[in-house]
Amino acid sequence: MKLIEALEILKKPVPEDARALRIALACGFTPLHLETFLAAHLRSMFPDRAIDIRTGLFGDLQGNLERLDPAGLDALAVVLEWPDLDLRLGMRNLGGWRIADLPDILDTAAGRTARLERSLKSLSGTLPVAISLPTLPLPPLFFTRSRQASTHELRLRSALGASAVSLSSEPGVRILNAQLLDRVSPPSDRYDLRSDIATGFPYRNSHASRVAGLMAGMILDPVPKKGLITDLDDTLWSGILGEVGVEALAWSLDRQAHLNGLYQQFLASLASAGVLIGVASKNDPGLVEQAFARRDFLLRKGDVFPFEVHWDRKSGSVRRILETWNIGPDAAVFVDDSPMEVAEVQAAFPGLCGIVFPKNDPAAFWSMLEDLRDLFGKKSVSAEDSLRLQSIRGASELRALEAGSSGSLDDFLRTAEARVRFIFGTRRVDPRALELINKTNQFNLNGVKFGDAAWRGLLEDPEAFLLVVDYEDKFGPLGKIAVIAGRRTGPALSVEAWAMSCRAFSRRIEHQCLKYLFAKTAADEIALDYRETPRNGPFRSFLLQWAEAPLSGGVRIPKEVFAARVPALFHAVEEDVLE
Repeated sequence: MKLIEALEILKKPVPEDARALRIALACGFTPLHLETFLAAHLRSMFPDRAIDIRTGLFGDLQGNLERLDPAGLDALAVVLEWPDLDLRLGMRNLGGWRIADLPDILDTAAGRTARLERSLKSLSGTLPVAISLPTLPLPPLFFTRSRQASTHELRLRSALGASAVSLSSEPGVRILNAQLLDRVSPPSDRYDLRSDIATGFPYRNSHASRVAGLMAGMILDPVPKKGLITDLDDTLWSGILGEVGVEALAWSLDRQAHLNGLYQQFLASLASAGVLIGVASKNDPGLVEQAFARRDFLLRKGDVFPFEVHWDRKSGSVRRILETWNIGPDAAVFVDDSPMEVAEVQAAFPGLCGIVFPKNDPAAFWSMLEDLRDLFGKKSVSAEDSLRLQSIRGASELRALEAGSSGSLDDFLRTAEARVRFIFGTRRVDPRALELINKTNQFNLNGVKFGDAAWRGLLEDPEAFLLVVDYEDKFGPLGKIAVIAGRRTGPALSVEAWAMSCRAFSRRIEHQCLKYLFAKTAADEIALDYRETPRNGPFRSFLLQWAEAPLSGGVRIPKEVFAARVPALFHAVEEDVLE
């Protein structure tokens, strides 16, 4: 992005009722064009929001962090450079580069690094923190030749690296990937000594734009995709199964099919992180079963569900897989070596991401893996991620048993051996709660998404309550699958957010939640801030059990109405109170 382009982007009007995106930019140098580029990149990503960038005092990164008030902020962007650790590590200050000064420089840098780490960890507990580690070259203050790394330089980088490792383990911290930055912004095209000396801004404009663009992408992460649907022939393996047979299929270096093996390995990695993997293949089911039974296969059959293997159109297979996963096309990726098959599926599902497998192009294959990493990447892998496939298998088995059962739903649920654990209180708030609210669409009270600041503001209210629900039955654990948040308002309970994973449907967990809240809070009435969205039909159906349509303006459920209409509940209930 050119500077003039950034300025033009920022001139574009925003809606009068636009919600501001408030970002604190902390750096030790003059923000200048970095601030402009960051605002422009954020505006490009969120065209319907006003961008409010707040900066601190020049030359005082640590002080700016310690004075920062997180209230009202959506995120913090921190851009470190070497002078923030010791002014002698920059070119703008004259402080001494004698050999005798080097130990003191290292000691000072270590102390400031530790102090910065403490401040950033503290701030990351209340808002997302995106960090760019030093991107500019160290000055030539070391006594070795430039081609040789000195012990002092290596110790300096090691101390900073250790601090970065510690910071990266914090849930609210995201650190810019140096490898990616090296690729998009060559180190030789970053530093502007003239500008640094004259204005205190050390970046060339091209580097400022690239740093700002990458930082903007970390400030508010897009929702990751949930599932990948893959073809088999000449994709997951090299060869046409029906023509060459099971034993002739290849995915190894010695068979000139190493890309296919790497693809298997990559899908196994995605599966281990909770990504759903499904197969859509025009093939013989028996032969596919044999192929997956080969001992050298890198992707286990247990990592894949469901298998759509037959001779029908791929779009029909994709539709059934999406229905089994209970996700929309915009949450999935389809990979096939045939451009025609990818086009056919995308025509049926315009919101789905289709990728043609580059079987004979290593460079394109590398790019595909990077694209898939970005599409499915997340800050961390939770226990719920690892349970996702197991719970979907269980839900599929549950539906099959329901369909084949001659008894009532009560009979079925009575034998499900269900256990519900309620985690109540606003102390030690689980990040899974906000994740559920912002990612769940079908059983969602009103579709309202919360930023970290807004979520924190709700839960800091003395009258606020938070309920997180953990569930398991004989079909397996689902993990934390529901969250309800709101406020006590006298004898009533006001629910402002309620979301439940689609994996938990048909188990009457939502009924048990209301029963628990009535008992726990002694409320006479529960008021729900319901708003209809294009996708929350299941929540609407649930509310119609307690109220007559229309449901506009919210729904109020008196305790006596709930008691009269609640169906039989068979869960074993446990409680964990965090107040």
